[in-house]
Amino acid sequence: MKTWYIPDAYYPSSKNGEYVSHEAVCMLNTGSEDAEVRLTLYFEDREKLEGFFVTVPAERTIHCRMDKIRNQKGEGVPTDTPYAIKIESEKELTVQYTRVDTTQAQLAIATTIIS
Repeated sequence: MKTWYIPDAYYPSSKNGEYVSHEAVCMLNTGSEDAEVRLTLYFEDREKLEGFFVTVPAERTIHCRMDKIRNQKGEGVPTDTPYAIKIESEKELTVQYTRVDTTQAQLAIATTIIS
C-alpha cells in the first residue's frame, strides 16, 4: 500500500465575485492498470471521515475536487475547518494538492506535489 499525506488542507466557504474557493487533489497514474484510491480526512476536534473513494484510470490523471467528493455515507468535506488528508493506493501515483482561496480580493493559489 502506498500512502501520501496532506497535513494542511482547508476548504474556505467564501466566494469572491465569480471565483469560488476550492481545493483539488490531482493524481497522475502512469501505470498500465487503474488505481483505486481511498481518502481519509482527519480533524483537530472531531472524528475522522472515511469512505471516500476515487479511481484513477491507467495512464490518466484526475482532478478530485474536494468540494464535490462525497463518502459512502453521502458526507462531504466541511467548510471553514482545517483538516488533513491521507491518500492510499495499491498503485504508484504522483499526487498534487492545490487550494484556490478567494477569501481576499487579491485571491491566492497554493500548490504542492507529493511524490
